[in-house]
Amino acid sequence: MPPVTLPTLSIGRFQLDFPVVQAALSGYSDAAMRVIARRLAASYSVCEVLLDQFVLAVKDRARNKHFMHVADEEHPVGGQLMGANPDDFGPAAQRLVRAGFDVVDINFGCPVKKVLGRCRGGFHLSQPDVALEIVRRVRDAVPESVPVTVKMRRGIDDSAESRDRFYTIFDGAWAAGVAAITVHGRTVLQRYDGPSNWQFLAEVKRHAGSRTVLGSGDLFTAQDCLDMIRETGVDGVTVARGAIGNPWIFRECRALAAGEPLPEPPSLFEQREVIAEHYRLAEELYGPNRCGQQMRKFGIKYSQLHPQAQAVREAFVRIHRSEQIHAVLAQWYAEDLPGRRPASVADPALDCSNA
Repeated sequence: MPPVTLPTLSIGRFQLDFPVVQAALSGYSDAAMRVIARRLAASYSVCEVLLDQFVLAVKDRARNKHFMHVADEEHPVGGQLMGANPDDFGPAAQRLVRAGFDVVDINFGCPVKKVLGRCRGGFHLSQPDVALEIVRRVRDAVPESVPVTVKMRRGIDDSAESRDRFYTIFDGAWAAGVAAITVHGRTVLQRYDGPSNWQFLAEVKRHAGSRTVLGSGDLFTAQDCLDMIRETGVDGVTVARGAIGNPWIFRECRALAAGEPLPEPPSLFEQREVIAEHYRLAEELYGPNRCGQQMRKFGIKYSQLHPQAQAVREAFVRIHRSEQIHAVLAQWYAEDLPGRRPASVADPALDCSNA
């Protein structure tokens, strides 16, 4: 197969070497997950969404290290903020920059009911004046060298009024100085139901011209990622749910883009090595007494690549202590069998993954 010509993806001063990146994933995209993704060929990643008020209030203590920890090897990396009050966004953005994040991303996309009820996330798509005030506060608060980006859904719903508000925010954000905007092809009311509207992404990219637009929604395979770029013309794509438990998706994207055959799924020894390293990174981040629960939910996602997926999933479900991770690896990953491809439909119940 011939190589695929892909766009050059730049986020402000950062020129990335590949236009497929890891999205922010609430409860998942901590430094451990991001480092694994980067080692397996993600060109950029964004931390799990952080509430602006939490960022301002959290104490600099060891037990809080995981919230804003940035590893040396993951630059450039984005920090994502969500909140209700424009006054809190600027100071919170400054703290993210001090913590080491290279880009500040603003979440106007989260569709979770409790988030909307507190006037956060996707709720801002209903109030362009407030949304744009937030963008201006963040842009004014951080150095010019720090790119500011925005994550949006295509609107609250499919009404003409919602569409008009989307474009008011979209155009106003560029005028306020954002470096890139990620657009998810579902509405807020859709949450994760129904297909992502890639035709809307194509329309948005045509409207944006040379400005950097990333697409999001229904990216569960490497081919999905390349298809979205080809069909919509976006400058890059953000992989969310499709990367949980399958960080190899980024390596697969690069192989297909280079004209190579799709790599075989990782063997059980490859999986074991990555899961064990993910555990080690998590233990450094959370400590040995607290990383077990975090790795339990990741293990459940990693199990989808195992040929005995259901049995391995059940083994990870039973984990309560960190040392039990090693017992699962010793029992279920002792023989180097071929892996399998994950199911194309991922768990829809991920708060604020915007996947």
